[in-house]
Amino acid sequence: MARTNFFYLLIALLILLVAIPLADDLDLVSAPIVRGLVFSCLLVIGVWSLKGGGRFFSVGMAFVIAGVILNVVAVQMHSQFFQYSSLLSLLGFMLVAISFTLKQVVIGTEINANRLVGAICVYLLLGVIWAMIYTLVNTVSPGSYAGFSPMDDLGWDSEWLYFSFVTMTTLGYGDILPISATARGLAYMQAVVGQFYIAVLVAGLIGAYVSKRSER
Repeated sequence: MARTNFFYLLIALLILLVAIPLADDLDLVSAPIVRGLVFSCLLVIGVWSLKGGGRFFSVGMAFVIAGVILNVVAVQMHSQFFQYSSLLSLLGFMLVAISFTLKQVVIGTEINANRLVGAICVYLLLGVIWAMIYTLVNTVSPGSYAGFSPMDDLGWDSEWLYFSFVTMTTLGYGDILPISATARGLAYMQAVVGQFYIAVLVAGLIGAYVSKRSER
């Protein structure tokens, strides 16, 4: 645990979750440009949380390099192909990050700030990963979701993040709805995973705390 620092990953995720909604509302800069910058920041900052992870760091760095290059090309060329290619690179990086972070959070009995931050990162990563999957599903099968505002630019926006976290926390406002069977399946799977993660996380942290006190 001493070799990792999940604060970097948490900062990168918070930048993503705050900057994209602000970009959609304020419209001060072209939304695709903002998303390209945010994605690049997430990749570059977040990869440092994998430092010391051996193979995880190497694979994560490969996704970072590919993602940053694809982001730059997508912004310059306004290409849907490169934009979704960069999205896939970001998704690959997040899968690597969540695997490494979850491994560090689950293993061991020591409770410290870094482990708690890692647990928060896993929850946020789940929400962002599901948002990207929803985006890809709607790209492959347009009309899989109802209630989204029409967007002229390519890619995904804050509404995907909003729908993902609302689903994961089981708030269910009902303003955005999954229509297709695949979309509905993903939605209820995310709700189940989100609730079980919280329950298992709390139980695991309590168990680690009790175990540490028993050793003392």
